[in-house]
Amino acid sequence: MRRRSLLIAVPAGLVTLAGCGDDDGSDSGQGSDSASPSNPDSSAAPSPKIVDGPLPAITAGTKFGEKPTVAKGEGEPSKDLAVKTVIAGNGKVVAENDYLQANYLGQIWATAKVFDNSYDRKTPLLIQLSQGRIIDGWRYGLVGKKVGSRVEMAVPPELGYGKEGNAQAGIKGTDTLVFVVDIEASFNSKSSAKGKTVAQNDADLPKAGTNTDGKAPSIEIPKTDPPKKLVANYVIEGDGDAVAAENTVLVQYKGVQWSNGKEFDSTYANKQLVSFALAQVVKGWSQGLTGKKVGSRVLIVIPPDLGYGDNPPQGSGIEKGATLVFTVDILAKM
Repeated sequence: MRRRSLLIAVPAGLVTLAGCGDDDGSDSGQGSDSASPSNPDSSAAPSPKIVDGPLPAITAGTKFGEKPTVAKGEGEPSKDLAVKTVIAGNGKVVAENDYLQANYLGQIWATAKVFDNSYDRKTPLLIQLSQGRIIDGWRYGLVGKKVGSRVEMAVPPELGYGKEGNAQAGIKGTDTLVFVVDIEASFNSKSSAKGKTVAQNDADLPKAGTNTDGKAPSIEIPKTDPPKKLVANYVIEGDGDAVAAENTVLVQYKGVQWSNGKEFDSTYANKQLVSFALAQVVKGWSQGLTGKKVGSRVLIVIPPDLGYGDNPPQGSGIEKGATLVFTVDILAKM
């Protein structure tokens, strides 16, 4: 049975994007008209038929990463999911249940009204391509595409927001939606940090493995007393942007207790990446990851007062007053 992450400090669970496309519900740049492709109300079954068109023309912003301008749809849209690779990338192939990092623009077929786009926010979407996390038009339309690709889709109502539509964004239950998606990256349970290995010379601190093959790194605990203060050191230093306290991050991690080296939680064992806002996790994580670069592996040693103290999660196997040791691979942020 897959274990739930022990890191979340509040009962909200994993971060899911809803409504305005930002995890905190703040202004997305489109005001009350915005609507993220996530948080669907329904899921299609069986898999839909995918066709080549028709699709509106992209009239400006035609390069990958540029905000596109898309013409109004002509005539009646297909009742099937229409998908076209406008720019073919040469990166890894996207699979269902991968986490996707992408910029996108969405508009209504019949009116060309743009109801949401991430380009103006200057923050790509980070979302899992899985049932219940994202609309089925994306879940089916983007699987099999390569990172670096621009994909255009016309999504019929039953694969979008269903018969209810999205009143906040001005989407009716009969509207076909047009999306242009620039796939920047994808991640799965075999993803690892990528960067420069950093020397681990302090004999009084744990030593973490530097493998980047998607397998869990080793953690060697020294036979000394644990530090009283938080430790957050690079094991592998990536070259991405620094994580801010308000960010949501996507990570691989492994956690053990200093006292016995026993593993109590791991995305590698669960075979499932974890995405969360830093405001949701124990203080040792939020403080330890703030300022660290995307792409890095970080060794975090968390004293009891910044972890679970005398109230560890029931059934976790964590001792009262435990010092916790983690390796954390920061794969992406938003």
